[in-house]
Order: sequence, then structure tokens, then C-alpha cells
Amino acid sequence: MLKEKPGSEIPGDSLFFLCYKTKVSSVLSINSRCTVIIKRHGEEADFCCTLNCSVYFSLNTTNVIDQALEKGRHSKKNKDLEKGLVFIEGSGPTYATSTTFQESIVAAGAGLALVDSVVAASKINKDSPTGFALIRPPGHHAIPQGPMGFCIFGNVAIAARHAQRVHGLKRVFIIDFDVHHGNGTNDAFYDDPDVFFLSFHQDGSYPGTGKFDEVGTGDGEGTTLNLPLPEGSGDTTIRTVFDEVIVPCAQRFKPDIILVSAGYDGHVLDDIASLQLTTGTYYTLASVADTFRALLGDKSLASEFDNPNILNEEPTKKVKQAIQRIKCIHSL
Repeated sequence: MLKEKPGSEIPGDSLFFLCYKTKVSSVLSINSRCTVIIKRHGEEADFCCTLNCSVYFSLNTTNVIDQALEKGRHSKKNKDLEKGLVFIEGSGPTYATSTTFQESIVAAGAGLALVDSVVAASKINKDSPTGFALIRPPGHHAIPQGPMGFCIFGNVAIAARHAQRVHGLKRVFIIDFDVHHGNGTNDAFYDDPDVFFLSFHQDGSYPGTGKFDEVGTGDGEGTTLNLPLPEGSGDTTIRTVFDEVIVPCAQRFKPDIILVSAGYDGHVLDDIASLQLTTGTYYTLASVADTFRALLGDKSLASEFDNPNILNEEPTKKVKQAIQRIKCIHSL
């Protein structure tokens, strides 16, 4: 369960404890210090950390979900509820169950655990260590006001603040690759000069944000880069983006840690979107090309995924124009 100060009620069981030292408002900016202890499968304190963030956590999230469930129970035509699902109004296409809040906290906690592990490894390994967290639900659409786009909490945003406030890693570079723009992460650091957020995504996709001119504001102007790519963009496009945009930005920003918010819906075999990235490109981006099938114990399908016969010609002219435009905006 969640333990809180007297007079504050957060219903429901959970796999974690949050102990706040300040009064809880409807939306809590975690500038105050809170201790997070996660219990997995009943074992005490698999991981413990202290979190001090300026990223916004919506403590109303659990209430939003509870209210949606309660409203659904009184709806005579709620077919989703019969399946254990309820739609969260005003959140984009976000559904929840009675355990969504708990599972979302564990997902966010996995990001913190990963940062802790990478930092610890960096102290004993001369080579820069890397790590990968396979978690659900995702987080890059979650906004300060609450859930959005299947996302409950901003996992990578929380991990970024954890890296800064707990481990003293001042400058954080976040790369977000996905068909959809990570609007929540974008907004979390829009005025922050110490967090560089870089997103490349399919132009015109949900939620309609992530335009070229969204570059940050105030002290954070210039540390947000959004590159909407035209439909049909594929391996050649991404290699060019990596060489001409991502690498120069990282070299100039000089981050203490790089976090990647990795989405795989741009794969050529994903028929919902209109990008055509292959497994080889995902390997280049994150070195986790066949992780999912390996975890399931299945035979790799990388050769099928990378079959050039399933690829169409990329919109080279439009891609070049987009890259030149972003290089001009950010003086790359």
C-alpha cells in the first residue's frame, strides 16, 4: 500500500512505498525528497533509492483510474469493463485496470534501478556500461496532469531526474525514437538547460506535437530537438539522422549520461504506421535488435525482417529537406 501523511488517502494495494516529507497536493512536484522501496514477489526491498525530482507526478492518477472504474461499473453499455478494462477520459487512448497504477509505479521503478545499475557498473568498468529495461506500460506520452496515450508515468523523465539528483549526473541526453512524438518527456524538460531531449518520429502522427520549431523555452531554449520524418523513412534516413543530427548534438551537449526512450513501432512490418525501419537499424540504435524474441526463447526472425524485398524507396528528397531544416534551426 501507499503510506502517506495523515489526512491523505491513496487507495489500493501496491508493490511499493512512497514516504513524502511535504504535504500532498493534487499534483505533486517532487522537489521534496521521497524514498521509494519496491517489493517484488513479496521479497523485501529488492531495490531502494531516494528520489528528488522536479518532474511532476500526478498523485491524482490513482484516483482518476478509480473514478473511471467506478463510472464504468454504472454504465450499462460498457463492454470494455466486462473485459476488465476501463477508458480514462481526457487521456487520449488510455485504458486501465484495477492494477494499472501499481504496475506503472513498478515500471517507473525499473528505470531507476537501471540507472543505479549503470552508474554502479561505471565505477568498476572503464568502458561506458549500457543497460536495457523491458517495461510496460510505456511513459513518454504521460503529462503532468495525468495519463495520456497508454502512458501513466513519464518513466524516462523520472529516470533522468533520478540520475541528476541522486547520482549527481548533471547533464542528461534523452533520445526518443518512436512513430509517435514523446510529448510528455518533451514538456517535462522544455525549459531545462541540463536535459537535452531529442525526438525523431513520423510526421503527422499522434499526438500531433513535435514540430520543427519546438526547441525549448527560457533557459532551455535549444535543448529540445524535434525531427518529424516523412512517411516511408527507413534505414538510410535513420543512419543519416544518427550521423548528422544525433552525434553532433551529443558531442556539443557533452552529457554525463544518455537515456533512450525506445519505441519499435516504426518497424517495416508494423502496418499501423508508415515508417520502414529494419531490425538492423534498431540494432544500430540500441544494440537490442533481437532482444524480444530472445527473451521469449523464439528463433530469430532478423533475416526475414531485413529482407530488402519488403522495402519501398525512401522519400530521399523530403528527408534531406527535413534534416537540413533541423540542422539550420539548431546550428549543426
